Amino acid sequence: MRIEIDEMSGFCSGVVTAITKAEESLRTLGTVYSLGDIVHNRVEVQRLEKLGLQTVSRERMAGLDGSTVLIRAHGEPPSTYRLAAEHGIRIIDATCPIVAKLQSRVKKAHEQMKACGGQVVILGKRGHAEVVGLTGQVDEDALVVETLEDLDAIDFSRPVYLLSQTTQSPVLFERVREIILQRAADPEQVTIRNTICGRVSSRNPHLREFSGRFDVVIFVCGRKSSNGKVLYHTCLETNPRTYNIEDETELRAEWFDGCRSVGICGATSTPKWLMQRVADRIARTFGDDSSDV
Repeated sequence: MRIEIDEMSGFCSGVVTAITKAEESLRTLGTVYSLGDIVHNRVEVQRLEKLGLQTVSRERMAGLDGSTVLIRAHGEPPSTYRLAAEHGIRIIDATCPIVAKLQSRVKKAHEQMKACGGQVVILGKRGHAEVVGLTGQVDEDALVVETLEDLDAIDFSRPVYLLSQTTQSPVLFERVREIILQRAADPEQVTIRNTICGRVSSRNPHLREFSGRFDVVIFVCGRKSSNGKVLYHTCLETNPRTYNIEDETELRAEWFDGCRSVGICGATSTPKWLMQRVADRIARTFGDDSSDV
């Protein structure tokens, strides 16, 4: 059995920076609080918790006077920084530069729309940490849409400024763009900015090619990963024998019946070491003497 790990899968630069900052701070401080899961991968979070990282909610932050809190790659709204200042909390800011740039663009878009009576529309998942940080830049004065049905909430008689969560599906964004232009009273009053992360966009065509080269594809990602859901379905559309797991304990023998090749890939929140562990388990448990990782 031939087993191959996708070279392009694994942590994006924003996640690498956040985890590196967490590890460095833990070595010197012993305890660091992460505002929400540092990455949407349960296995990696558990690894860091063993080093002293503690995950807390925004509600608990007010009780952490004098502590050190890490802001993950997803970013935070301005209110979080104000709360930290009020309670003497030291901030380790690991906001992804791409997300930080998008936060700035949302503020500028809001100023532009406010001047002409328009509306800011963000394609994203409601309640997702990144989206909370984006809408918080403009005091929640932005419309978040998740599905094509949500577009009915847009006032198409007014100007529209469309942006996207960085990990959204490029296919969905393109469809949203088309519908908004079709329904707008004046398409010239519609501003569209594709703010999906370039690495996410490039992963879709790559994973279509990758997943088509194997009998079976194992996609490794955390259940909370929005990016993972998008990329998993990209693989599944190409290869119906694609299976989504969080770790190697979820592998099933029947998946590998008659299988001669396995491709292993993951989300931008999936560590390489975890994909290697999955590959090793497949070779050891479901492979044969000729299995090659």
